[in-house]
Amino acid sequence: MTKDNELNVLVVGSGGREHTLVKSCIASPMVKRVIAAPGNGGIAQDCACFSTSPEDIPGLVALAQSEQIDFVIVGPEVPLSLGLVDELEKYNIVAFGPKADGARLEASKIFTKELLLKYKIPTGAATPFDQVEPALNYLQTAAFPIVIKADGLAAGKGVIIAASLREAEEAIRSIMETRTFGDSGSQILIEECLAGEETSFHLVVSGRDFVILPTSQDHKRIGDNDTGPNTGGMGAYSPAELVDEDLLQIITETIAKPSVEAIADEGIDFRGVLYIGLMVTKDGPKVIEFNTRFGDPETQVLLPRLATDPVKLMHSAATGVLSSINLAAKPGYALCIVLASQGYPLSYPKGETVTITAPPGPNEFIFHAGTKQEEDGSILTNGGRVFGITALASSLEEAAQKAYALAEKVSFPSKYLRSDIGAKQLKRIS
Repeated sequence: MTKDNELNVLVVGSGGREHTLVKSCIASPMVKRVIAAPGNGGIAQDCACFSTSPEDIPGLVALAQSEQIDFVIVGPEVPLSLGLVDELEKYNIVAFGPKADGARLEASKIFTKELLLKYKIPTGAATPFDQVEPALNYLQTAAFPIVIKADGLAAGKGVIIAASLREAEEAIRSIMETRTFGDSGSQILIEECLAGEETSFHLVVSGRDFVILPTSQDHKRIGDNDTGPNTGGMGAYSPAELVDEDLLQIITETIAKPSVEAIADEGIDFRGVLYIGLMVTKDGPKVIEFNTRFGDPETQVLLPRLATDPVKLMHSAATGVLSSINLAAKPGYALCIVLASQGYPLSYPKGETVTITAPPGPNEFIFHAGTKQEEDGSILTNGGRVFGITALASSLEEAAQKAYALAEKVSFPSKYLRSDIGAKQLKRIS
């Protein structure tokens, strides 16, 4: 096993998830040095950042070699699907994240749906299409609401829930003709709309071995009370009491374990995060989608809650010794609020000056996402989701109070946030 203070680590990515990963590396006794590519304004305050794009696979491999990196943690999905881990392996550089064949579970919704149906893992009914007219014809006999999904990667935004025939037709034309999500929309999946409550289920996987991270729940819609378009996530909390011990057992036995086994049976040596999006329906939990990396903002509540060193967990998975890990979580709750730029997830301003009037207190975190640091040290907005504000506390109510109080200390002109993160659970347990 790797000794203390031995690893030089490269974190790939530039979001709130990656800032959380960087902070976990800084806190880890296993880590000697951490760098990031490309990083963001907050990451640049914590470690050296290099301008290499996450899509520049040769550049990232060259950076890892030149900086004598021992361990690469890949944050976003795109470099995984482009084969970064495959290339790093050629140079004997250990990486956390699946190779391209495993990353396809996120990069193609059709591929994943076919795997789920093949292995009889609970999921919604769905039909794939690669042409507009057959898809439009299919709608004539469909039940509404219905879900239209771009097959490929779309930064968490390629899913449209259509309440009517007209909305569904517009969604299909937008994805396949207008190419709202680029080449990701060359094929689509038209899927049964599952009714229930959504939850996030994160597994760290190494072949057929896996550990289950604490439960969490994301808030996908832009507006309060789950209104408006889907986003990459507007906030999260952990644990999610929607998933009690009985439901946890059902999910483990009917979804988590069969999914890991199915992936291995397909000949995929998966080493990384399998993030299962679930809908808890009246007929039990069903899979909405697979992601092959940590969720964002879920990472910003999950990693701060771990009592086990996250770097040790990830390195063990990457090196095939995950079975040696006994995962432990801290008691209590974590809640994260995303501060976004007004207009996200569509068009939004960039380059606004950020003011932070007070630093985070104990068990509080300001994770930078869409920010950049100027030469004079000032921070400007540089994305749709700008910050993740996280607080830990003994109760969810206290975590929410602390997080919202901290959020008030961070300002920029177009700042927007939901006011109801965690409200469903607070109502459920009140």
